[in-house]
Amino acid sequence: MKRRNFVKQSGLFAITAGIVKDLRNLERLAKSQSNKPIVIATWNNHKAVMQAWEILSKDGYALDAVEAGARIPEQDPEDTSVGYGGFPDREGRVTLDACIMDSEGNAGSVLFLQGIMHPVSVARLVMEKTPHVYLSGEGAKIFALENGFKEEKLLTDKAKQAYEQWKEKQQYVPKITPEQHDTIGILAMDSKGRLSGACTTSGMAFKMHGRVGDSPIIGSGLYVDNQIGAAAATGLGEAVIKKVGSFSIVEMMRNGMNPEKACKKAIARLTEIKGPKDFQVGYIAIDKSGAFGAYSLKKGFPYVIVRNGQVELLQAGFLQG
Repeated sequence: MKRRNFVKQSGLFAITAGIVKDLRNLERLAKSQSNKPIVIATWNNHKAVMQAWEILSKDGYALDAVEAGARIPEQDPEDTSVGYGGFPDREGRVTLDACIMDSEGNAGSVLFLQGIMHPVSVARLVMEKTPHVYLSGEGAKIFALENGFKEEKLLTDKAKQAYEQWKEKQQYVPKITPEQHDTIGILAMDSKGRLSGACTTSGMAFKMHGRVGDSPIIGSGLYVDNQIGAAAATGLGEAVIKKVGSFSIVEMMRNGMNPEKACKKAIARLTEIKGPKDFQVGYIAIDKSGAFGAYSLKKGFPYVIVRNGQVELLQAGFLQG
């Protein structure tokens, strides 16, 4: 009887455990369904996420959404940190960096591109039309022109005036604020659960000619793993590069952390870096379930998200006041 009862109870336990597991899987599936599509971007890039949402809301591909969203600040002459209107380097030249990743793990990037307004779209063509990930400088420009992009003057009167004022002291200060930041990072998951991301920037204002930050570096400024999640960075690129920020966040999510905790952990690692102390870095991330999070080194990092057609501007948690 004891043995019979043990077998019976063991069978009931196995059935119960199986039911609990199935319920948890259904719960995760339901959560994933309710949270997608979703788009999130660094800073108050309201127009960018709404442009991306227009594509996502029509069951469009996340890759198309992040490219379309990133193009908005690239063509905005009032945005002094991305594309047209971006502040120049210390030689007075606007140089652009961008990258993009799709749900299949493919990536494309352009670095130190000049005279082309939409580097994110050039980066996508690098991904789709070449066997490479990176094209830089004159080679990237030639590739863009060969593929129908037009050379344009990107230095606006506003940016030129700021440059002339800077030349009076010629001090490079990596100061990053909501008004003067250096990147848009944008992540999306579409209705089919496909993740994609993009970054685009004109880099730090008045940088050394030839300087490249984290934004076009796969794994630093952006990383996407369709099985796990995606992350993007903004802020002082040198710091992000040294800790391979976005990749580290995705790997922490792979090991069970939620997006916000992973961003917070990646931010904490920045305190180990020797060098300038007065700098800012912010991270955003989403996981495969559609959960999202953000965190920054210092106070003052807003980010914007769209779910169910509703746009929200949120303030990230921060490590240092």
